[in-house]
Amino acid sequence: MYLPRSLISTLYLHLQKTHHPLSPPVLILVALEPDALCGCRILTQLLKRDYIPHKIQPIAGYGDLEKAGKNAIQPMMESNGGSGGIVVCLGVGGLVDLGGLLGIDGEEGESSFGGVEVWVIDARRPWNLGNVFGGHPPPAQIEEGEELANQLQTGIDGGKILRNYKPGKGGIVVFDDGDIEEDLTIERDAYLALVEMPEIEEDDDDDDLEGSDTEAEDDDDSPADSRPGQKRKSWTDRDDEDEDSDEDDRPRQRRRSNSSSPIPDSPTRPRQRGLLSLTGPAALTSSVGSRSVSPTPGQPPKAPSARTLRRRLVKIRRKHESVLQKYYSLGSSYSEPISSMMYSLASELGREDNDLLWMTIVGVTSMELYGRSSVGVAITTQKMSASPKGWLGTRGSRIRQLLRDEVRRLNPPELSDSTFNSNRNTLPENSGIIPTTARSPTDTSIRLSPEPKFLLIRHWSLYDSMLHSPYLSARLHIWSENGRKRLHKLLAKMGVSLVQCKQSYTHMDMELKRGLRSKLLKYSEMYGLDDLVPSADTDGRDRGGTKEGWGFVRSWGWRATLSAQDVGVVVGALLEVGKKAVGSLETGSNDRGRDVKEISDEDGTEEGEEWVGRFWDAYDALEKIEELKAALPTAQLLHRAILRTGTGIIEKKQIRHLRAFRMCVVREGPDVMLFTHPAALTKLALWIGEAIAEQEKETKGKLGHGGRGTPLVVAGYNEKRNVYVVVGTGGGGVGMEFGDKHAAKERKEKREAKLKAREWKRKNKEKVRDQKREARRLALGDDEDEEDETESEGSDSSSDDESDEDEEKSQVVGFGRNKFGNAFQEVVEETSARVRIDSFEHCVVEVKKEDLTGFLESLSTKAVVA
Repeated sequence: MYLPRSLISTLYLHLQKTHHPLSPPVLILVALEPDALCGCRILTQLLKRDYIPHKIQPIAGYGDLEKAGKNAIQPMMESNGGSGGIVVCLGVGGLVDLGGLLGIDGEEGESSFGGVEVWVIDARRPWNLGNVFGGHPPPAQIEEGEELANQLQTGIDGGKILRNYKPGKGGIVVFDDGDIEEDLTIERDAYLALVEMPEIEEDDDDDDLEGSDTEAEDDDDSPADSRPGQKRKSWTDRDDEDEDSDEDDRPRQRRRSNSSSPIPDSPTRPRQRGLLSLTGPAALTSSVGSRSVSPTPGQPPKAPSARTLRRRLVKIRRKHESVLQKYYSLGSSYSEPISSMMYSLASELGREDNDLLWMTIVGVTSMELYGRSSVGVAITTQKMSASPKGWLGTRGSRIRQLLRDEVRRLNPPELSDSTFNSNRNTLPENSGIIPTTARSPTDTSIRLSPEPKFLLIRHWSLYDSMLHSPYLSARLHIWSENGRKRLHKLLAKMGVSLVQCKQSYTHMDMELKRGLRSKLLKYSEMYGLDDLVPSADTDGRDRGGTKEGWGFVRSWGWRATLSAQDVGVVVGALLEVGKKAVGSLETGSNDRGRDVKEISDEDGTEEGEEWVGRFWDAYDALEKIEELKAALPTAQLLHRAILRTGTGIIEKKQIRHLRAFRMCVVREGPDVMLFTHPAALTKLALWIGEAIAEQEKETKGKLGHGGRGTPLVVAGYNEKRNVYVVVGTGGGGVGMEFGDKHAAKERKEKREAKLKAREWKRKNKEKVRDQKREARRLALGDDEDEEDETESEGSDSSSDDESDEDEEKSQVVGFGRNKFGNAFQEVVEETSARVRIDSFEHCVVEVKKEDLTGFLESLSTKAVVA
């Protein structure tokens, strides 16, 4: 079931009212990523203010999530002697069947959830529809004579929570950011229709009678007892496959290794909960309905047979299943960040302050650092304002504008600034200067700043900041000697010598810093750097302008001044590399060997534990400024490694162009161990992908793949575990939601051709139908199969219309999305490659070294971008 955005504070207020000293602590499961970490910080601050005990448990992947269900959540169930409670999932479980994975959704005939209520807040898409429209306990049963009847659940309408909903009975609650209400109407109707359908088995006769038009759909159907989001096999459970082939599918899934990933699959009819089981012709009639043929004189109307109704039910079921299958096959995408949703909750409760606002800003900013957009993990090669909707499109712009408004509201200008305009003009940010210091020793305010697209500029030299900027690297071709010369020439035209720009930026000459913005604006267009510096008012004042593209900066007195991007980069580096990386990798000491041995376990358990340890370092750094400053060298180390490794790959021409994507392998070099973490490897892949996109535009004049850019696969070798971490990124491009003009033109032509063909088909059917009606008037009886054929013909046109509309919607909504997650699943099913899918980011997998070649060959035949 899902909680509408307008009721976002309902469940929290109920928790606040019903909490007492003996209540179990709220369990918070957090993904190891900056956005989820910031969302966790906001939620824990709310819980602390209400004196609600809570426990935080970092989750590295699906294996950890399943362990948490077994060790922490199942004991909370009332059926296991617990007292129920609240579990909050931040960035974990949105794509999978949580009830089955956590073990709280009981088998048929057993109690479900046991008073455990799971709140799901996730930015990844697609949702698991079982969580969204199901996920509630079966209705209570009341005795009526000798029969049991289901008592209707109040407060739930088609999976939607209403204002009169009463929490406390358990279930799975998905927090809707608006997408479910606006975009999933068709999927909701199909899901609910499948739930309400009675049990029915298909046989060979049904397949023959349905004809060739349904055979393709039948091939896509999964076994009747498979479930959306079921777990996929990895190399640790393939040896047990034959032994389990004769047993039930669900018990086999529970015996599988924790390294398997429960990725949404092509769903079949969901398991029915609390529905009366109907069998026989009466049940079929009640579900499908019947239309009797006009009776001939002297004869009663002839009702369709059970076989006819059965065929109709099978056809309707397949139609609904195809709707859900299309939704899951659209590819991955991202919607509103978790931290933004948590700040909305705080705002509804009236708890907004600078600390919570800053956590939100950092979480939202981190989404861009990881390339998370409305087309999944992909590079950003065009202005996102070209997208009519979606995260990083107009919706993302609206969120950032709301954050800027909140900054102005919670950080009003000082009295002197508002009284004397001359003083206001002297503020560095309003003069185009990047603020590097606080206004006073007690200044902890958040400010808007015209941040250029440089990396860690306050903590590096201007030269290093420009050199390691992914934006500049791609457009100036920093990886080549000519690219370095372009950078030097740009600095020379700006009047900045190499000696000056290699000094620490905070110690640069003040006159250079004051004129830096105007010089960048003057010369950036000559080098194709149109978006290098955000726009600003000509007089330097903010007269209620939007300040689109401006960044956010916060001060901690004289101790530090950092931008939101700086914090996002540092927190991400702590999660991906860890504190020990600076000493071990830069100095080459013996500690390096010890660090490597800690993650050499075959099944990745020790590696996951190491990542969880880094989570607490990042968690502390978000609140303790000294910890954050101490981790700055870690962030610099990671981005130096990205530049070195990316430059080496391009210079050595190690990027291969396969059929569906380009690929490269990181298997040697001083920094290879840094890229065994999926998020670090993703940053490298985005750096390389942006470089490829710029090369395509320069050589061909446009992006490949119809303006979407060329997808890229990057594999990093983990020598100690003998596996490759593989990540697939999309090419980005203008097709954030609706595609480019060329794709739109093709869709329009295809739609017009379909309309003409449908009109011609409709006229032919009408002619045939009239002939059959005339024949029935002259005949004394009708053949049953002919009746059904005639009736089905009458409904074909409407179903064709609906299917065409669904197909058009899928083409529009899914255009350009990253489909590597679906492609990885297909390869696992079709080949014997030993693959481990444990990351919540489904475009990331692990492949055994010996199987990488076959895995990539099979992957090259798949559609990896919609």
